Amino acid sequence: MTLEYIGLFRYQIALHPSLPVASQRIDQRQGLVLHLATATASTSVEIAPLSGLDEQQQPLSGFSRETLAEVEEQLQQLLPTLLHQATDNLLDKVGGQYPSLDYGLSLAHAKLSGLLQPARIAPESIGLFYGLPDESDADVQERLTQFLAHYSGHFLKIKVGHRPWPQDLALIYQVLARRPHLRLRLDANQQYSLADAIDFCASLPHGSIDYIEEPCAHPIDSQTVYQATGIGFALDETLCQPNYHYQAYAGLSALVLKPMLIGDLARLQTMINSAAQDGVRCVLSSALESSLGIHDLIDLSAQLTPDDAPGVDTLRPFSHDLLVASAAKPCLTLADLTPVLTLGQRVTL
Repeated sequence: MTLEYIGLFRYQIALHPSLPVASQRIDQRQGLVLHLATATASTSVEIAPLSGLDEQQQPLSGFSRETLAEVEEQLQQLLPTLLHQATDNLLDKVGGQYPSLDYGLSLAHAKLSGLLQPARIAPESIGLFYGLPDESDADVQERLTQFLAHYSGHFLKIKVGHRPWPQDLALIYQVLARRPHLRLRLDANQQYSLADAIDFCASLPHGSIDYIEEPCAHPIDSQTVYQATGIGFALDETLCQPNYHYQAYAGLSALVLKPMLIGDLARLQTMINSAAQDGVRCVLSSALESSLGIHDLIDLSAQLTPDDAPGVDTLRPFSHDLLVASAAKPCLTLADLTPVLTLGQRVTL
């Protein structure tokens, strides 16, 4: 198959309420859509590094190393070399310095080549709940009541570490008082000191906790928390470091993999295989993609990590869907986006 049409488009979608990105918050999501077509197939993928400015106009830190502008510039140079070339040439362009670009190109290749099939049965998604730093306890309780009234999952992810830990602990017990059979996955985004992490984890209802993601900034400290409290931990932010290589730690329960931040599908599969040898679970997770990116993550999870529900419950604040309708909200099409580059003849399939 050869690429007969290439289109690159830019999107921007407002978020309400704003979404947490570790200790920061964003009120809009920006990214690119790459649309590719052969004579017999077409597909679109999202390329959206988790970078830019937060709602206070401060740079996001600790996530994507590349900016959207850098990725867009690289694509404008790269895409003309792919027109009328075999789809396998997409993989020849993987391995650069931009993980989001590598992920997008390898994902597009997998979709066009039939290597990634739509999930026959969508895996159970893990719900996400969190208290806001400036939110009163009464407001948190009201939101929790509304959330649980419509949530039927078996697992729930709760963001912690952005408020004093006794408040997070109280929220956890409030959730379990209403849904005692829920299994909880906690995400601290490396916000706790070692002492606070130990105090917090020692106070948790152990039987209801799957694991806590990155309680401390260094995996060796998270291991110390496990040894002191018996609460297993997962790695998330650590996996996005450019020099990361899988290493087993005592108490390591899971890898939380954000493909948009990690890179191409081959690197992702290598990490999954390495973890599986030690019995460490792998969970695919959103980097706050739009509905297009979430749809692809669900398909990837069904194929690569079928035994673990993905963390993709991040679409509710999006004012619009993107190409793939997910809810009763407006859905943007390619015609609604800002064209960056179009090459070749549009293919009608």
